[in-house]
Amino acid sequence: KEILLKYHDLSAAQWEGVTGSMHVPSQAEWEQLLTGCSAFLFYGMERFMSHILLNRLVAMNIPKCGLMILLDLVRSQQSHQRITNSDAHKSGPHVALEGAAEAAMLLSLSGVGCVVAPQWYTSLQDNGARLETLFHNLLGIGRTTGQAVHILQR
Repeated sequence: KEILLKYHDLSAAQWEGVTGSMHVPSQAEWEQLLTGCSAFLFYGMERFMSHILLNRLVAMNIPKCGLMILLDLVRSQQSHQRITNSDAHKSGPHVALEGAAEAAMLLSLSGVGCVVAPQWYTSLQDNGARLETLFHNLLGIGRTTGQAVHILQR
């Protein structure tokens, strides 16, 4: 929240979305946020792809989203229990499709221009530091989202 408040006034950014203190987004909310954004930020627990329905994602067209920042792969005892229970109802290949590289590939095939994501499990604090660095270096010095995407693609 501190980082979003700090960078909230960027002229090019119009922040819209859901924070964990509000509620858990429904599948329809995920789809609305993904299809209507020029950039998307996920800062949360476990795998981003475990929060949305894969069969719906692969059918989506997300060409307006030039940049997707996934700061996921954070594990707590509670989130680990939730994901373990969820994974028990999925096939092995389905769980494999929720991995970091697979997520980037699926999102790219859906039209996302650039995906930034961690490869290994980390802490909320480390992801917060990564987000602060990204915002400071890409957006905090007057660059637009498009310029940030261009920089990340190089």
